Amino acid sequence: IYSCCYLSRRLNQLSSHDPLWKRHCKKYWLISEEEKSQRNQSWKAIFISTYSDLGRYIRYYATLKKAWDDLEKYLGQRCPRMIGSLKESVQEEDLDAVEAQIGCKLPDDYRCSFRIHNGQKLVVPGLMGSMALSNHYRSEDLLDIDTAAGGFQQRLGLKQCLPLTFCIHTGLSQYMALESVEGRNKYEIFYQCPDQMARNPSAIDMFITGTSYLEWFTSYVNKVVTGGYPIIRDQIFRYVHDKECVATTGDITVSVSTSFLPELSSVHPPHYFFTYRIRIEMSKDALPEKACQLDSRYWRITNAKGDVEEVQGPGVVGEFPIISPGRVYEYTSCTTFSTTSGYMEGYYTFHCLYYKDKFFNVTIPRFHMVCPTFKVSTARMVSEDAVETNHNEYAVDEDEDSTDTDEYEDRRRVLDIPAPSGRCPRHT
Repeated sequence: IYSCCYLSRRLNQLSSHDPLWKRHCKKYWLISEEEKSQRNQSWKAIFISTYSDLGRYIRYYATLKKAWDDLEKYLGQRCPRMIGSLKESVQEEDLDAVEAQIGCKLPDDYRCSFRIHNGQKLVVPGLMGSMALSNHYRSEDLLDIDTAAGGFQQRLGLKQCLPLTFCIHTGLSQYMALESVEGRNKYEIFYQCPDQMARNPSAIDMFITGTSYLEWFTSYVNKVVTGGYPIIRDQIFRYVHDKECVATTGDITVSVSTSFLPELSSVHPPHYFFTYRIRIEMSKDALPEKACQLDSRYWRITNAKGDVEEVQGPGVVGEFPIISPGRVYEYTSCTTFSTTSGYMEGYYTFHCLYYKDKFFNVTIPRFHMVCPTFKVSTARMVSEDAVETNHNEYAVDEDEDSTDTDEYEDRRRVLDIPAPSGRCPRHT
């Protein structure tokens, strides 16, 4: 419109019609009436000045700005400490300098996001979510542009990959591929997963978490602001709750959320680590005499091959919780599979407190666990082709079944001081 206004007097008049620019300012730059009043400019002037600064991002800016605004509003009431860790935006020259430093172009959606916020300080908790077990803790920070550039990779296995996140406890990062090399698609986002069975140290498998920065960031924000991830003690926990994973027995309801832990998983050997969070609640309308105590648990665990393991044991997390009207008990546990997916189901056995000889079972709903899409290292495939032999490496752990690990559960709390990192041991 601005260019066409020079063609005719009528178009010139139309180009100065402020309501026309108001619509574009709100659509592309999310400029509010209040902001316009503060700037004391016409809508046309605001659009032109904003376009001169952010015009290359016109396809992405509104989507990313809304995501950031929604996230700040949501976390401002729930995680003020996290909001305080966000950094101010960077300028075009800062992003250009990073491109010159690493020798690669940054995607426009990534650049656009950093024109709004330059990631966060390296603090705990991290903006990109946490996970805690009794002897394992992860919290991912969204890296600022300079820290990300400092971690840019040129080594084999992660060539031309830029870290987006970092966990100071585990060293875990999510990377974005800036070029289509080593079997990755350009701008694909992933967790690195070293191939423990390959002789080549550059053999790194990948758990895919996004196809572009825009999709990766906005889908995560949507999960957070819609309550898809629980907020526990000022931290975002990346548990996914399936609304169908709920079962009610009498006055007691059991619901389950799950999460995949890439830092404790591997493709070679096949070892896929999941954690699950269980909520047990008695209806507040239940009669007082319905109060009861959990005695034991029973699990039936099935992997993708149909192999079944049954586990039974006393209590949960070494505890025997009492459930009474309106009371909620929550705990976290973990399990592993040698296949990429599996499911669990079972029941808890309770006894009534008022009638101690009365026992009953409470159903645990079936819940499925599936690891993200992954890609096998091209270095591994090349190495295997060169050797031209098949060592049947997949068979090493295929007979290893999943297992319930209740004694390593997080006991209904998230520690303010992170627990030391380490693999969550299997129950034997």
